[in-house]
Amino acid sequence: MQMPSRNNAGLMAAALTVLLCACSPQGEGGAAPLVPPSGADPGAAKAADPGGAVTTAGRPAPVYQEGASGIAVGPVAGTRVAHDFQRDYLASPTWKLFAPPDSVGTPLVALVLDGSDRLTAGELRIGRSDDAAAIKTCLEMPAEATGPAVAATVDIGRVPFTHFTAGDAAMSHYVNAESYRAVHDGGCYAIDLVVAGTRPEVYDPPRTPPFTQEGAASRLAEALKAVYWVE
Repeated sequence: MQMPSRNNAGLMAAALTVLLCACSPQGEGGAAPLVPPSGADPGAAKAADPGGAVTTAGRPAPVYQEGASGIAVGPVAGTRVAHDFQRDYLASPTWKLFAPPDSVGTPLVALVLDGSDRLTAGELRIGRSDDAAAIKTCLEMPAEATGPAVAATVDIGRVPFTHFTAGDAAMSHYVNAESYRAVHDGGCYAIDLVVAGTRPEVYDPPRTPPFTQEGAASRLAEALKAVYWVE
């Protein structure tokens, strides 16, 4: 049998290389990028990724969501989630801070700052009321309001909220808050960034708080950015 010449062998090798390149999904840089099918939602692949809980909207999975629609809260580092407002260091378990005695509503969720104790505590609280009286007076400032007489308006997740500061003190205890109120989706929503505690000098010897009041207020203001709405 006659063997191919050196030149013929080179031509055959080149042709084989061209054929393999045409059939291979690889280019010069290695594997070709995966292309989603036409019309596919690029976020769907991210949502289905078992390596991380990411929604199709690109947000981390919420630590609380009211329902198919409503208010939701994303994860916030340095906090724990609670579904009631019962704390031994803060005698105000009502659905909103400084609620009247006959006010009807439901605590939805609280993000409690890690380390909170009787000395200094901080938490972001969200409550809702569907009661007609609560809805009617939803945007009114309580008697404990400490800021300007006219409340400001702040958007939280594109929903306008009435914003005011409030506070109270009794002997060695104090409660301060940045409060937000809105009528939305047929209910009154109350968001309170609460800092409360006991003055450390009343202890003998004086105790050291887990964090400062200013530090707690700053962390809660940052946590407020994790609140959004599911439509």
